[in-house]
Amino acid sequence: MAIRGLEPDRRVALIINECQNAMLDLNFEGNLELAQQATERKITEQIATLADACCRAGALVVHSTIVLRKDGLGTTPSCLLLGSLLKQGNCVEGNRAAEIHQDLTPRPEDYVSQRRHGLTPFHGTELESVLRQREVQTVIVAGVSTNIGVPGTCLEAINRGFTAAVPEDAIAGSSPDIHDFQVLNIIRLLATVTTTADVLAALLSPANA
Repeated sequence: MAIRGLEPDRRVALIINECQNAMLDLNFEGNLELAQQATERKITEQIATLADACCRAGALVVHSTIVLRKDGLGTTPSCLLLGSLLKQGNCVEGNRAAEIHQDLTPRPEDYVSQRRHGLTPFHGTELESVLRQREVQTVIVAGVSTNIGVPGTCLEAINRGFTAAVPEDAIAGSSPDIHDFQVLNIIRLLATVTTTADVLAALLSPANA
């Protein structure tokens, strides 16, 4: 049975959201709960597998990051989350905490989309134009967090006419309870909730060869 949004001949792109050291690496303070959940769930392994499959299938892989200027210019503390990010000073350009996690180092053909402000990959970036240029119809959303970033990405994608699919084993939140609540009550209303294995099967099926 075809997965909604990943039917044969559907043009897709993988959006890897905020898989940066500050979010995923236990050696960096500030998001330890999230990093612990991401580590326990082994999401970087699943995401790396998805990225490899997309590469083989000729689908675009987008790494969405938030990287602040050292002086904070361009990032307004308009909510608690952005205020905390500014105060911690982790995701600052030139800081290893802002770098993409080593397990997910972008390939030359991948696209890195960097923003200064906002909570989703589409805000203040050229992401929509990039997806339109590649005639993408469905975005596969992976990364962090289940709290805000993943549902936010799905919502913004839907607002722009894209379909979203979320492999549940390739995302993480700040706690198991929050993750489960968001997946069951929010994300499933916005996207097709699936698994990495099922996405791989869809991407690499003979119909998509």
